[in-house]
Amino acid sequence: MSDVPAVKAALKSQAVETPSWAYGNSGTRFKVFAQPGVPRSPQEKLDDAAQVHAFTGVAPTVALHIPWDRVEDYGALAKYAEERGLKLGAINSNVFQDDDYKLGSVTHPDPAVRRKALGHLLECVDIMDATGSRDLKLWFSDGTNYPGQDDIAARQDRLAEALSAVYERLGEDQRMLLEYKFFEPAFYTTDVPDWGTAYAHCLKLGPKAQVCVDTGHHAPGTNIEFIVALLLREKKLGAFDFNSRFYADDDLMVGAADPFQLFRIMYEVVRGGGLTSGVAFMLDQCHNIEPKIPAIIRSVMNVQEATAKALLVDRDALATAQREGDVLGANAVLMDAYNTDVRPLLAEVREELGIAPDPMAAYRGSGWAARIVAERVGGEQAGWGA
Repeated sequence: MSDVPAVKAALKSQAVETPSWAYGNSGTRFKVFAQPGVPRSPQEKLDDAAQVHAFTGVAPTVALHIPWDRVEDYGALAKYAEERGLKLGAINSNVFQDDDYKLGSVTHPDPAVRRKALGHLLECVDIMDATGSRDLKLWFSDGTNYPGQDDIAARQDRLAEALSAVYERLGEDQRMLLEYKFFEPAFYTTDVPDWGTAYAHCLKLGPKAQVCVDTGHHAPGTNIEFIVALLLREKKLGAFDFNSRFYADDDLMVGAADPFQLFRIMYEVVRGGGLTSGVAFMLDQCHNIEPKIPAIIRSVMNVQEATAKALLVDRDALATAQREGDVLGANAVLMDAYNTDVRPLLAEVREELGIAPDPMAAYRGSGWAARIVAERVGGEQAGWGA
């Protein structure tokens, strides 16, 4: 697509979901770093998310993490979000922080632990009913650390049983997003280690089960865009968790390590119809040393820039070069789009949306950062596990 009005229309319709946990304190295995002004409640997280949406124009939904964002009245929380121009997005389950889950959750050898984990997953569907959320995102830390620790095939049977129970509980317009991760915290086997395992389970479950691709959950050198292209072809790509990684699951700002990879991924999304087929573009990041809100704004902008470049690829010229076996010519078509400075185009898009052309500068000038530092004094800041 190289028609500028069509490119602008596509960019205006794009939505990037931000994660509630990215607004809280986070860190590494060694230390969680506190910052002044960090939210103390789900409501304050939504206040910050509203700022991201106000300055980018394309971040209208916020993912929740249960129990980190547990409240007494989820309908009231949804209304609170709506009053700030937002909606509640994916509900993320947590079956990895209780002591009971040391040997697994839904794949644990003890049926009582499996029942507890399944109960939490079903609770998350209840929360979806209250919030109006479409997506339930499932990530399992389940796995083993030593050969012989447990029966690998039996764990897959237990996983399938739990997923089937959750699938049957989903409403007509709800989806299950199964996320994979090739290692950590399990180091010998991981029960959902790759896209193939996730795809196999989703394929058996049915159309409401989709794969979530976390861009940080792959071994070094993995061709993520190939995975994206294949899942789109099979109509099984449900969502992205966008982040960036240098070594493992670093959860840095998307596009920070390899912006060219992000462009290649977004080209396959455009090529495969992913911009209009219901794929959810979500961030999953932990901002350990950088200010939270500016980091999230920057991530949203990075997704926009990669998308804009992907939309500018001359697909007719690319198809011609591919048919003719013109290796260098085909590569040049992609590189021409990637090397295009799309910041002026995105500035125009934002002005046409009625917002400032430079979101980072606009946020810096808004006074919000100083305001939350002054007002959010006392109480317990949100962070890992809260």
